[in-house]
Amino acid sequence: MQEGDHFFPGSRVGVLLVHGLTGTPTEMISVGKRLNKYGFTVYCPVLAGHCSTEEDLLATCWHDWAASVEQALLRLRDHADVIFVGGLSAGAVLSLYLADHHPSLVRGMALYSTTLTWDGWSIPKLSFLLPLVLRLPYIGKRYHFVEAFPYGIKNEHLRRRIVAKMKSGDTATAGHTHTPGVIVRELWRMVDAVKKKFPSINTPALIVHANNDDIAGLRKNALYMQNRLAGPTELLRLYDSYHMITVDQERHLVADATARFFQSRLNTAERAELAGTAKEPIPEPKEKEQEVSRRENMALAEPA
Repeated sequence: MQEGDHFFPGSRVGVLLVHGLTGTPTEMISVGKRLNKYGFTVYCPVLAGHCSTEEDLLATCWHDWAASVEQALLRLRDHADVIFVGGLSAGAVLSLYLADHHPSLVRGMALYSTTLTWDGWSIPKLSFLLPLVLRLPYIGKRYHFVEAFPYGIKNEHLRRRIVAKMKSGDTATAGHTHTPGVIVRELWRMVDAVKKKFPSINTPALIVHANNDDIAGLRKNALYMQNRLAGPTELLRLYDSYHMITVDQERHLVADATARFFQSRLNTAERAELAGTAKEPIPEPKEKEQEVSRRENMALAEPA
């Protein structure tokens, strides 16, 4: 493992959790620890260029981020016979990349707040001009996308704590307060490359998205993806969170739904292996748990 990574040993059933763009593995700790309690070995790596200075981040491109998660996948393979992947926002896009490039290693995916386009309610209405701005020779290199209220978090107390850490300059814990324009451009390049692979990605996917996501709207991200992935999907909508669903008010629901989805992809012997190291059994879904919709390779109408 590398400096800044988080590793929680458990059974030979492993989960790789990938943080978001300009974020940190801290975003995945709550979900990771809960999955570990249910017996999973969990690894939360640092993406290339992250948890450091802006200069280090600017020295990377999306291929570097992809290479770092591939290396993390191979490191986890030393500790697990079965591997699942999950990611938040851009981390979800990198999870899709892993499923496409390593289908024999990735048993299933958990895609949290997948960000294919920034169209949430907190994004400025003129954001559609951003691609043009980033192409300008002088301005494009100096543009920064500044994090703004509500910072992807609905829980007010938690939001105040995280924003304070962001503004303190603690990038290893809270990430950066802004995203350089050239890094945004790299994100779009990565999204474009991965979207082309949707029709051939057969890995089962749990898609978890807030109905009121402030960064990435449900229709052009979660529903768009569910309609195009080749493999079976489940979509869990959340109604009391914003974009950062792995740290916000429904983080335990996210972790429990993930555990059940991954467990459903195990055979009898693998389930026994998982249960043998678990501190607690995976809870059954609550009677009034949020809506889950499924698609088993069926053609769906384009969402309105």
